Amino acid sequence: MSTSELIQKEVAALSESQQRKVYEFAHALHLQHQDAAFNGLLLSESALAKDWNTPEEDAAWANL
Repeated sequence: MSTSELIQKEVAALSESQQRKVYEFAHALHLQHQDAAFNGLLLSESALAKDWNTPEEDAAWANL
């Protein structure tokens, strides 16, 4: 049985209010994952800026 099937089986046995709590927890995990991915993008931007923000790069992109 897959993890998804196990979760569905357990959740089906819960009351509506308990199912709502499971949903809210799963949704919070999803948002947390999205935030982590987004933060990684911001962190890489500052690291790459050392290479991007140079006169050589400006000259290379000047004609575009």
